[in-house]
Amino acid sequence: MILNERRAIYSLTFIMACRMLGLFIILPIFSLYVTSIQGATPTLMGFALGAYGLTQACLQLPLGYLSDKIGRKKVITAGLVTFALGSLILALSHSIYGIIAGRAIQGAGAIGSTLLALAADLTPEENRSKAMASLGLAIGVSFAIAMILGPLLNYWVHLTGIFWIIFTLALLCLLLLHTLIPNPPQEIRGPLFSETETRSQSSLFNPQLLRLHFGIFSLHAILSATFIAAPILLTQMIKLSEFEQSMLYLIILCLAFILMLPFILVAEKNRKMKVIFIGAIIMICVCELLLTNYHSSLIFIGLILLLFFTAFTFLEASLPSLISKIAPIQRKGTAMGIYSTAQFFGIFIGSSLGGVIYSHYGVSGLFIFCTVIGLLWLGFAIFMQQPPYLSTFIFKLNRSAIERFELLQQKILSAPGVAEMAFTSEHDLIFIKADNKIINKDQLRNVIDESTL
Repeated sequence: MILNERRAIYSLTFIMACRMLGLFIILPIFSLYVTSIQGATPTLMGFALGAYGLTQACLQLPLGYLSDKIGRKKVITAGLVTFALGSLILALSHSIYGIIAGRAIQGAGAIGSTLLALAADLTPEENRSKAMASLGLAIGVSFAIAMILGPLLNYWVHLTGIFWIIFTLALLCLLLLHTLIPNPPQEIRGPLFSETETRSQSSLFNPQLLRLHFGIFSLHAILSATFIAAPILLTQMIKLSEFEQSMLYLIILCLAFILMLPFILVAEKNRKMKVIFIGAIIMICVCELLLTNYHSSLIFIGLILLLFFTAFTFLEASLPSLISKIAPIQRKGTAMGIYSTAQFFGIFIGSSLGGVIYSHYGVSGLFIFCTVIGLLWLGFAIFMQQPPYLSTFIFKLNRSAIERFELLQQKILSAPGVAEMAFTSEHDLIFIKADNKIINKDQLRNVIDESTL
């Protein structure tokens, strides 16, 4: 990656991580305040915890769709302002109803799908999986950081102080967005020349995309349910202190990210995505099954969690990249909205059902529940088609090309390896999805030049 591109992706990763911290950081300490928050009951406390995820899930799709229409950065700006407003309300609230309102408003800044779409817009195909891996890892890392920092920050600054910290981070995210992250090439408007608007919209719900949406739902349901039990194992059975657990998570996540990268490279370069993708799902299932039995050994639990997070980070990186390849050019933001909606519903279902199952069947029942979800996902994924290996190329058209556009359209769509194209008249840009092993950027430029002679 070039310097500006790397800086933009790191900034987007930071924004994603801060938002996920807003969801997770009070989980390990919020229930301690049931007797000190005005009007609080266990039911209302639970609703306060879930309000963030609920509004996130409900608004991901509308805001992703809106980002296709008015632009990614406008939607992200509005989302971060909303997130900051919710955090401010939380910091100033003394009753449970104010906290419920603040959490719901925090979640209403549902820009996860737009962040992913912007990352895809700003990175070339050869670096897209790395960029998505960075954003995907932010979710897993922010979860682990939240579990560790929550109790420590509560000891130092209490719940109100935590909300002020989140508010400050939201303002910092706004600063990064408008200083280090460039505008994408252009929001794509107008119908595809090769398809009608109806076909473009219906293609969002083709079986390939639905399998991927179910995949991200399953992955985060498994993650949420697993981490109801994992801290219990490490604390009660392995007797690790909070500091020792934080070091274990840090080592595991760093190693998992390093181990995941070769699989990403092989999957893309050698076009083995389906095989490695299914292998990662199988690894998730195996890890969950192993956790039902190996409860007393730190070495075994550490190795199992390392394998789990290696598979998790690969899948977390691969899923949004596959979405961006399969979704119609014009509807990438909408597709990412569906994707993020499924992700947050997965978190909600995994946490809520996981808690019920743990209360009735203990740790082993919880891991069996995760295994069942993984096997259901595996059943869907086995029948997925080999994903397309398409790159998106962007060209600026001159006046001659625009005047002869019908001929240009026919030439491009008939060129070998071209799957789709779209055009924006506002900045005279053409977007082409093509297999770069069949036709590269220089060859596409030659097709454009020959069509306008």
